[in-house]
Amino acid sequence: MTPTLAALRASTLAFSPLPDRPDPSWLVLEAATAPAIDLALPAHRDAAHAWLNAWGCRIRKPRPGEPGVFDAAIADWWDGWSAELPAPDDWLVDLADDRLDALAACFTALAASPAAPTRTLGPTAASKLLFALRPKALMPWDNLIAQGLHGARDGRAYRAHLATGRGWARAVLAEAAAEAAEAVAEPALVAGLGRTGWSLAKVLDEYCYLVHTRGWVPPAG
Repeated sequence: MTPTLAALRASTLAFSPLPDRPDPSWLVLEAATAPAIDLALPAHRDAAHAWLNAWGCRIRKPRPGEPGVFDAAIADWWDGWSAELPAPDDWLVDLADDRLDALAACFTALAASPAAPTRTLGPTAASKLLFALRPKALMPWDNLIAQGLHGARDGRAYRAHLATGRGWARAVLAEAAAEAAEAVAEPALVAGLGRTGWSLAKVLDEYCYLVHTRGWVPPAG
């Protein structure tokens, strides 16, 4: 189901009826990682761990005397893969196909990274962490979104998810421009949807969550 501008207006209200309502966990993450998140820093990795758990990932903190499996693995991943991420100010609509290929590899490596002695980070937490790193460009997912849209949760499916979101974002921006009879910048569009400071990557994720995870149906027309 391709979201129209009308569908996104409805989905943002359904997701959060109060316009521009802040996400407390996101505010905590931003404050802990200002001016920019850098997973080379232990404090930033700890903040990312806490934020992932606030977003439902349930990655256990190590007990006293246990190794910091998540911390070490994420530091290693960042060292090897952070150069492949888009720039912090890149938008989803701007991602080129070769960048999507690189991001699929980034995602695959991150999802396979150890998160605890008996588990890997996995595809849902990996997508959420990538969103936290680049919230203007990278859409997260959960299991129901991934399976509902792509029938899988691997690197190829993640690439398809970004490509799908990119197409949706471009279409919505074109629809908004036609409605306004002039170009509409993404920050202005999402502000008009009650998501000031966010991105279409976030707005489209909310739409996907409602449709695929909660079974929400956009109003007709």
